[in-house]
Amino acid sequence: MAFSPLVDELVEALRCLPGVGQKTAQRMAFHLLERGRSGGTRLAEALSQAMTGVRRCQSCQNFADSDLCSICQDPNRRNGLLCVVESPSDLLAIEQAGDYKGGYFVLMGHLSPIDGVGPEEIGIERLLKRVREEGVSELILATNPTVEGEATAHYIADRLDGENVLITRLAHGIPVGGELGYVDGFTLTHAFRGRKPLSE
Repeated sequence: MAFSPLVDELVEALRCLPGVGQKTAQRMAFHLLERGRSGGTRLAEALSQAMTGVRRCQSCQNFADSDLCSICQDPNRRNGLLCVVESPSDLLAIEQAGDYKGGYFVLMGHLSPIDGVGPEEIGIERLLKRVREEGVSELILATNPTVEGEATAHYIADRLDGENVLITRLAHGIPVGGELGYVDGFTLTHAFRGRKPLSE
């Protein structure tokens, strides 16, 4: 049975969200129409404002309401330290940990030639220009430990070869509280390769 064109359009619009299929989109639409009209109106307004008002920070490419995001405007962030991440959610995870106080550069993806994503699409030239102009002393490559993330990290490191910049990579390995018997082989291999003296 078909619903009205407005209901059908709402369901189809909700399906653009990741992990939302037909049934989930229908449940969301029915909830908003049956019991959540005020929430639906607020959601529509917030979406409209975000879609028109949120842009990329001119320095780090993170989401921002103005030319520079709040992190790039913060004078207390450590100069010379720059962390490269794939997405704003990666940046948020690092910020929530609370220990890192340097700057960021958000790639908004990773290199994936098969999908047509090259260095230009993720802003690598902008990153290299920033590293050189700001005199970055350490570049932390915090791309994800996937094939694409590793390839992206190696590409950036190769492009900065010969520059006076310390290039580091986040450690990969066994999570705190983890047990060896439950760790996959890839993670275990990385843990062995990244081992360090106990006294450090």
